[in-house]
Formats: sequence, structure tokens, C-alpha cells
Amino acid sequence: MNDRFLRACRREPVDATPVWMMRQAGRYMPEYRALRAKHSMLDLCKNPNLACEVTMQPLVHGVDAAILFADILLPLEPMGAPFEFAKGEGPVVHKPVTCRADVDALRVIEPEDGLQYVLDAIKTIKRELTGKLPLIGFAGAPFTLASYLIEGGKSAHFVKTKRLMYSEPETWHLLMSKLSEVVRRYLRAQVTAGADCLQLFDSWVGQLSPEDYRDYVQPHVAHILKDVMTLGVPVIHFGTGTYSLLELQRDAGGHVIGLDWRTPLAEGWRRVGYDRAVQGNMDPTVLFAPIAVAKQHVDRVLTAAEGRAGHIFNLGHGILPETPVDTVKAVIDYVHEASARRT
Repeated sequence: MNDRFLRACRREPVDATPVWMMRQAGRYMPEYRALRAKHSMLDLCKNPNLACEVTMQPLVHGVDAAILFADILLPLEPMGAPFEFAKGEGPVVHKPVTCRADVDALRVIEPEDGLQYVLDAIKTIKRELTGKLPLIGFAGAPFTLASYLIEGGKSAHFVKTKRLMYSEPETWHLLMSKLSEVVRRYLRAQVTAGADCLQLFDSWVGQLSPEDYRDYVQPHVAHILKDVMTLGVPVIHFGTGTYSLLELQRDAGGHVIGLDWRTPLAEGWRRVGYDRAVQGNMDPTVLFAPIAVAKQHVDRVLTAAEGRAGHIFNLGHGILPETPVDTVKAVIDYVHEASARRT
């Protein structure tokens, strides 16, 4: 098996920098759009064979890891908060959380209770990947899940989320404790099903100040990460807009810390410590630039990493829709070629 990715997670020497890209399976690929023309997003997630097909699609680009095709919001439905993906709007939670009674009504589920299809997808994908690549499982972090639950979908300013957090701290911590326990169990089950690595996505946590992260979020994230770090697989702790939170994220847990493009990679790695691996951190919009320009940005990232063991090349967030497929492939190839020359 190509184990570059897992070796880098463990900060072991590699022959070339491993690369995978968040949302490497998705709307920029014609194969994915063809499936979406026939199936809804949730249909793809809930059908293990289709989830496997989508997971495998981007492997033709030469990435060093596959990531499970699923969605971070899937645990919300069996917890008692159904949602849908509305066309042009993204996820919409039908009954947003607004008060203590709503939080009380949420169930702390076992992964097999309503999420068995994800575990079956992992088993199906692992059979397809045998002898090829490692599989990354994942879940959404409590703050990001809470924000969708409270806002009812996407948000620009997270006013409803922060209002509940500040005005009803007991309700907030109850919500976060329920979400963190569900996520902890869910990630453990993914490893049991066969995942070789885990990533915790905290996509919106950069909306918080360091003080608020420490008081309202960090203990709940640590509840998840300190446990799953004992399972014998690498754990990636990812967030965006987290320049001011890096040390707090490190202390919450993770063998690998994700750095987005707004944090200089060399500085970010120094701050989290060289006893951790790092993942990142090219701006996803660079993939819309001419390939020659994109290669210059790859060189910047590799130079900042200084050839140190423990760097995984990735974007600072997910591949955007309409991204040119040829540029994605060219960047992946160039990461391998350029980093191999540096070893």
C-alpha cells in the first residue's frame, strides 16, 4: 500500500510529500456531477455502494489518501434534527435549536443507530482500496455542528449561535456535550469499520476569539480527541480561520494540525510544535490560476515546510466547484515531483 500519507502523519521520512485535497470528490469532477444528476446528496451518502463510487473517483488524480464520501451533518438526523440540502442554499435544518427544551430533546445515539450506512460504506470502500491507499474517516466538530443546528443552516455572523452561547451557557454546554459524545462514538466506530485515519472538521470555529474557544469549545473538542487519539490511527484536527487558536487547538488534541492559507505554514508549525505533523495549506482559489502560477504556490508551501518530516500537502479548505480538473491533477503531480527533488 502507498503509505506516504500515514508515514507523514507519524512524522516519519517519506520519499515525497503526500497530498490529498479536502472535497477531492465533488462537484468539480464530471463523474460526480453525472451521479448527482441522478441522485440527491443524501442519497449518495446513504447508499454505501454509491458513497464508495464517489470516494474512489478522485483517486485517478494520484492522491495519497482517499477520504470517505459523507457529510458532517449526518449525525444530526438520528439525534432528532432532520435536515435537507436545499438547491442553491446548502443545508437547511428543519427545526433549529432555540432553547433548553430543544437541546433536551436531542438524543445521544450510538453510531449503529441511524448511521450504519456510513459504517457500511467504510467497509465497502476498504475492500476496494485493499493494497492501494489509506482511507480517512471524519466527523464535524461540536461548534460547527452546533452552529448549523442553531442557525438552521449557513451563517455569515453566527449571531444566533453566539447569543445562545453567551446568554445560556448551561444550555450551550449541554448541547456541546451531547454533540461531542455522539462524535466521539461515531469516530471510534469508523475506526472499527476500517478507517486508517480520522479528521475532525471544525470549519467555522475561526469565528471565535481565543478566550471564547477556551471557555466554550475546547473542553468538548478535547473530550473527542483525547479519546480517539488512543485508537492507534492518526488524528487530524482541522479548522479554518484559526490563526489565533493554534495553540489552543494543539492542546485540545490531534496528531496532525490543519493550517489554512491565512496562517503562514512555517509560523504555524513553529507555534503548534514540531512534535506534531501539519497539513496544508494552499489557498483553494489558486487552483483557478494558470498551472505555472499554481506550481509557484506549491513551491512556497514546500519551501515553508523545509523538508521536515510530518508535512501533508493539502488546501487550506475544500476544492471549490468549477475548479479545473487538469489543474488539480497538475498540482498533485508537481507536489510529488518537486518534493522528491528536495529529499
